[in-house]
Amino acid sequence: MSNGNHKKKSKKKFIIWSIIGLVVVGLVAAYIMKGQQKPEIIVQTEKAQRRTITQTVTAVGKIQPEVMVKINAEVSGEIVAIAVKEGDRVRKGDLLVRIKADQYQAQVKQQEAMVNSQKTALLIQQAQCKKTENDYNRIKGLFEKNLASPQDMDLAKTSWEISTAQCESQQYAIDQAEASLKNVHEALAKTTIFSPMDGTISELISKLGERVSGSQFTQGTNILTVADLSKMEARVDVGETDVITISFGDTARIEVDAFPGKKIIGIVREIANTAKTLGFGTQLEVTNFEVKISLMSEEKFRPGMSATAVIETETKPNVLTIPIQSVTMRMKKPMEGMEEKGDEAENVTSTKKKKDDNKPQEVVFVIASDTVKKANVKSGLSDDTYIEILEGLSEGDDIVSGSYRAINRDLEQGSKIRVENEKDKMKEEKK
Repeated sequence: MSNGNHKKKSKKKFIIWSIIGLVVVGLVAAYIMKGQQKPEIIVQTEKAQRRTITQTVTAVGKIQPEVMVKINAEVSGEIVAIAVKEGDRVRKGDLLVRIKADQYQAQVKQQEAMVNSQKTALLIQQAQCKKTENDYNRIKGLFEKNLASPQDMDLAKTSWEISTAQCESQQYAIDQAEASLKNVHEALAKTTIFSPMDGTISELISKLGERVSGSQFTQGTNILTVADLSKMEARVDVGETDVITISFGDTARIEVDAFPGKKIIGIVREIANTAKTLGFGTQLEVTNFEVKISLMSEEKFRPGMSATAVIETETKPNVLTIPIQSVTMRMKKPMEGMEEKGDEAENVTSTKKKKDDNKPQEVVFVIASDTVKKANVKSGLSDDTYIEILEGLSEGDDIVSGSYRAINRDLEQGSKIRVENEKDKMKEEKK
């Protein structure tokens, strides 16, 4: 009896453990199956619509007068008078600065004395020249009458020629002395500096009593700046890849930090032909071109104010557009569109075609029920928000506009999605 009960209990335990084992295996299999299923990707969407696209270039720079003259010292000396202060209005010809002129006045007197001395020496030399000419004529007359020897004739002629040459040399010495006198007169005149234009003293650098240096060969000490503040411009630096899109006469909208919230209209009037390179030869090397934009405003700008310009380079009305972040670049798979097996020689000859097929393509993801399909597109003009689509989409197509990670990493052809469009879209993940 006890043996029968033992067998029944053993059989019962076997059945229970078998059921438990099957349940465990089923749970494990269900877990594995669930793990193999790709989760839904949460996306935001927007429809392809027609809009007006304005391509822009943004650049930063400074406000400066269109006409600005830096006044540098052309002679060296001490500043003994400054007739203006920063912010003063001046007219052309107004006195600005006086440099101590004592040494230049002394040089003028010295050079005048030199000119007079050379002129006196010329008078003496001319008298000597006249005497030798008379001697030559007298000897010549005697020689013709056989009363003077050939040697006397040659000596008289040589003396006269030497004297004539000395007179010419003395005249050259006078010309040189007068040129030097003119130079010192000009140097003396440069000790008094007058305004070259109507304008405003926008910058006064030097001070009374300060010594400045200057010469005709090097740029002298910068003393002050006169500017016409009635005509102002924004001078901005534009990258080499953007400057080719800018043309003379393009409209710009400028924000000046000193006038927050106000946009000022400007017109591109000058584009530099020569680049400005910063950090040359380093990893931080930057190449920019200066663009000058005339400001259409009556605001009282000051030189040096910071400005940000948005230059409108091209506008296209009524074009098909989508959000700019909806377009991403994807590589084709190496064997996409080709047979896995084929003639080896044919595969060798098609190597170039395979490489071309592998080039990155512009794609967007179009909503198809609860999945997406990948569409190759060709883009055109763009602004800060939207991009023109030339090929690959139709008006009204529902396309994925977010998130950043979904568009650029997660989505593939046929990916399962869940659309969650909110009024305020979630910030894009940028990893």
